[in-house]
Amino acid sequence: NSKVPWRISPVPFPISVEDHVWLENLGKHLLKFYKVCNLLYSQSTRGIQPKWNSDYLNKGKPETVIELGRMRRFKSQLPQVIRPDILPTEDGMVISELDSIPGGIGFTGGLSIQYSELGCEIVGGSNGMVTGFADMVRSLSKKDQPVLAIIVSDEASDYQQEMSWLASELNHLGLHARTIHPRDIIFTESGLFLHEDEQNIQVDIVYRFFELFDLKNIPKAELILHAAKKRNVIITPPPKAYLEEKLLFALFHHPTLNSFWKRELGKDTYHLLSGIIPNTWIIDPRVLPPHAIIPGLTLDETPITDFRQLISVTQKQRELVIKPSGFSPLAWGSKGVAIGHDMATEDWKETVEEALNNFEETPHILQEFHKSKRIVMSYYDFNNCEMRKMRGRTLLRPYYFVVGDEVRLAGVQAKICPDDKKILHGMVDSIIVPCTIE
Repeated sequence: NSKVPWRISPVPFPISVEDHVWLENLGKHLLKFYKVCNLLYSQSTRGIQPKWNSDYLNKGKPETVIELGRMRRFKSQLPQVIRPDILPTEDGMVISELDSIPGGIGFTGGLSIQYSELGCEIVGGSNGMVTGFADMVRSLSKKDQPVLAIIVSDEASDYQQEMSWLASELNHLGLHARTIHPRDIIFTESGLFLHEDEQNIQVDIVYRFFELFDLKNIPKAELILHAAKKRNVIITPPPKAYLEEKLLFALFHHPTLNSFWKRELGKDTYHLLSGIIPNTWIIDPRVLPPHAIIPGLTLDETPITDFRQLISVTQKQRELVIKPSGFSPLAWGSKGVAIGHDMATEDWKETVEEALNNFEETPHILQEFHKSKRIVMSYYDFNNCEMRKMRGRTLLRPYYFVVGDEVRLAGVQAKICPDDKKILHGMVDSIIVPCTIE
């Protein structure tokens, strides 16, 4: 079907056995990272860790959202779906960001089934995405046949179709799943219900496919959250806006938190993450005393002491990315991403100034730019009805589901973007396929 808004390849994307083993192993380290971020925030609010950590993570958020994330009810809850964006570079893997409400679950699941039917061995298995999601829901609800409501907001409506597909596949596996609009949930004092066949069926799990910055636009959001607070329903991912901030990567690299991360993550996880989380800084406009520097940020070997110095850097020195940290409509997809060496000087200047000016409402981060290595991939050209080759760069998106104590790799989506594009995000001329082992 040539209506598909991306390019199709006859073959899945090959990854090596070593990379597959590495990806399988990565999930548990990322869950540990979330766990320790959760701890950092909690200890920061209680004065055990410096208060500036939670101050950064609370920036720009209304009091109601902050209070929600701090409720005892959700205290130890963590995201159960983990999807990093991974760049395979010449020097190894780099994680540009982490997403705990990722799109693409149904889409990657559907692709995995289709390529498997062609005889390809898909990472995670032909139905890995759906069975992984089902097992995650079962382990959260502690029931064999839980009732699941996947609630998709208007803001996330682009994903409505794939989430409906996911629900119907989950039903084949014995769950009772529905993808619904928030206004269609029924609230009573005893919980949330779906109305079906003239009766109300109580919901065990809500999969929250809506963003916390969008709560005021979501019908019944307060009622959904009220039911979760009262323990009448389990909501996942938990409503913790601070775990959805990209600036967690900057806190990970902050020198004064070094011993905290080492101690809490353990040697293996700390070592692994240090090698794959790129240097990241919070673009904070506050003036430093004359003897202070911004750790790790230099310009021609001279330390930077004020982010305004970024305005005048040359294009060659701008192998840097600026993006909103979170809690903003610009913080997902690649809407707010600016790549320094890909921009005119005037635009770069404007981007830096905007990031500095918006610090109180929407903190931005600065991140080292890493280049995915170059590959060649075939795709089918529907206009000319022929196979063509494309030089491109790859973004790997593994999907992990937390099932009890185990973190399961359920599938990996590869997005191969044309070589001349800097941002490796959704584009019509990208090839999107699941992965196979070489």
